[in-house]
Amino acid sequence: MGGMEIAAAMLGVVNVALVVRRSIWNYPFGLAMVALYFFVFWDAKLYSDALLQIFFFAIQIVGWIGWSRAAQVDDGVAVGWMSRRAQAMCLVATVTAIAIWGTVMARYTDAAAPLADAAVAGLSVSAQILQSLRRVESWLLWIVVDVLAIGVFTWRGLGITAALYALFLVMAVVGLIQWQRKVSA
Repeated sequence: MGGMEIAAAMLGVVNVALVVRRSIWNYPFGLAMVALYFFVFWDAKLYSDALLQIFFFAIQIVGWIGWSRAAQVDDGVAVGWMSRRAQAMCLVATVTAIAIWGTVMARYTDAAAPLADAAVAGLSVSAQILQSLRRVESWLLWIVVDVLAIGVFTWRGLGITAALYALFLVMAVVGLIQWQRKVSA
């Protein structure tokens, strides 16, 4: 998987750098990245992360459409915060999904790390949805995802991907700071 993992990682760097800049051009790179990562994760028996790439592919398309219709400010899309109620609902839904998915993966598959993998997957789903909706909180979730993913991917021998997620961690912190500065609502 070395070459495919490297290509996916390179696409990921470009994708996230463009998201930090609030550029709609992040989406073609994101689509290519998740298509490649499906196979990388499947080969590593990280089934939740592999299946997550299918969701990411679909939500990338939805996000691309949404961002193309969003208000533009300072050469990027407008971003904003969620209400406290929406934050609480998102947290409850995410934790519930992680618990259910992790249990299913532990019981019915030979997944290498069913609960940790489910946590990375569940938090990633929430983060990606919030990012598609242009919510600043997406970066907080990505920070947690990146910390967890670095450990899981290192443990599974996906050193390139673990290094990518270390870079994503730095980029998520920068993204959080940048988006906080550009909040429109």
